[in-house]
Amino acid sequence: MLSYLHSFHAGNFADVLKHMVCVHTLRYMTQKDKPVFYLDTHSGAGAFTLSDNEAQKNREYENGIGKLWALDRANLPESIIQYLETVEDFNTGSELSHYPGSPWFAQHLLRDYDRLSLFELHPREYQTLSKNFKQDRRIHIANSNGFQACISQLPPKEKRGFILMDPPYEVKDDYKQTVESLIKAHKKFATGTYALWYPVVERQRITQMEKAFVKSGIRNIQSFELGLTSDNGSRGMTSSGMLLINPPWTLYAAMEEALPFLAKALGGSDGVYRIQQLVAE
Repeated sequence: MLSYLHSFHAGNFADVLKHMVCVHTLRYMTQKDKPVFYLDTHSGAGAFTLSDNEAQKNREYENGIGKLWALDRANLPESIIQYLETVEDFNTGSELSHYPGSPWFAQHLLRDYDRLSLFELHPREYQTLSKNFKQDRRIHIANSNGFQACISQLPPKEKRGFILMDPPYEVKDDYKQTVESLIKAHKKFATGTYALWYPVVERQRITQMEKAFVKSGIRNIQSFELGLTSDNGSRGMTSSGMLLINPPWTLYAAMEEALPFLAKALGGSDGVYRIQQLVAE
């Protein structure tokens, strides 16, 4: 369908969860001197201006990065501070005017000897992505199917990798395809760290997806969710989640500290979160 544009949703509460997890993971993986391969299967444009018409239409960032930006950072959980400092690096001065996409977080946090592959199928998004990142020799950019890339790019020569899958879920088959693609990818590269973002629109779909991963035989799977309200009887995306395979061993404790705070800060008394070890190591 190729109608989804993330610019309408940049910086919303779902981005806060996704990018906080990404920042924590990338910072953890770059503690070692060994090179890292980063694969972004659905990259989008990679950078957003919050004053643009698309971001201004629903102003979703106001219920995400906008609320966090104004907080006193002295007593915030460490993972939130690190996330906010990284977003701050993307902006000039103290004003929140721009929001980075996942490719920029990776570009910014990875080192000169690391390698990045960005895939985007949407024609307009691909053109913008190329414009934003073509000057970086570490980065390969392709206008092709991210699900297929998840298979074709693995295993990486670096033998260490972080694979982010963030599909638009424009069609219902995307849920099934994400599971199938990640299971195949894991068979080729079992030691990689995989992160899958998903929207909570119909809880049944998420339950089915989690059951499929549990039955796959893959070990060490964790899931984290953050929402503005309970999904019981609600319409639309009330929460979003990140499912990780082989996450950093520090991530679970970091989310135990950060998610309760974020649920209250962004959702007030209606805010919700979920932390679960789906499959043990």
